Amino acid sequence: MRITTVYLLVTCSTFFWGANFVLAGPILADLPPLWAAALRFALGALLMFSIAGVRRENLLSLLKRHAPVYLLLAAVGVTGFNLLFFSALQSTSATSAALIMATNPLLTALLAVAFLGERLTSRHLLALPIALIGVTVVISQGNMHKLADMNFSHGDLLMLMANLCWATYTILVRRYMPQGSPIANTTWLMAAGAILLLSAALASDTHLAGLDAKAIIAMGFMVVCGTVLAYLFWNIGIARLGAARASIFLNLVPVFAMLVGVFIGSWPTAAQLIGGMLVLGGVSIAMIPSRRVAVA
Repeated sequence: MRITTVYLLVTCSTFFWGANFVLAGPILADLPPLWAAALRFALGALLMFSIAGVRRENLLSLLKRHAPVYLLLAAVGVTGFNLLFFSALQSTSATSAALIMATNPLLTALLAVAFLGERLTSRHLLALPIALIGVTVVISQGNMHKLADMNFSHGDLLMLMANLCWATYTILVRRYMPQGSPIANTTWLMAAGAILLLSAALASDTHLAGLDAKAIIAMGFMVVCGTVLAYLFWNIGIARLGAARASIFLNLVPVFAMLVGVFIGSWPTAAQLIGGMLVLGGVSIAMIPSRRVAVA
């Protein structure tokens, strides 16, 4: 697979995750957050099993050899992240949560250096702060007083833990994801995550409810694109680019969320557009391949 294709795949992942912020509105209007997450991954797992069946993937063989790995990855990157993320949003603002998640590429890069021995190039070190500044401008809508007026709450601590979960998941995928078919690996990851989330939902005091037509359409897109394709493409990107290099693309999530918001009438400010350009600039710098000096 060509490197430009890998860049396209991880960019698509961040676009789908950005769209999830807009799609979540009609879904959460009908479902409690825990059941929304459980239904999302249960349907995603069913879709992945269908795709794997058509492709005749050797699922049972992989499960017998790597079941603990799939369970670990799902516990951290699916269940842990989603439970902490939705719990955090109950007691903190979306602005605070987004700003905390904006530090994920930096956190992932540090973990990749510490635990994977990855090396950060000078381009990566330049790209990280540029992209972070851009994300901050997008989230604050160009008004830095909003950041100064933010009050940190218990929800922010939960969001920090969710942020750590996703960074850890990225590191674990790089180190422990079994070699072989990305489709088979993602199938078992989704299945394990669905089982854990459904167990948590059933143990809670909330109940599954029906969805209206708008929520069904939003859930369908979220399952196909924002879950199945996003996780599949992201796992491919980590395998090819490394954890630190892939994580820089996460800065695109709030930019894409802002652009998708245009379709529902939420127009960005001039400052947000400038912030988006800074993010794109930072990501573009990270995408530039390192030149190796030929040895005579």
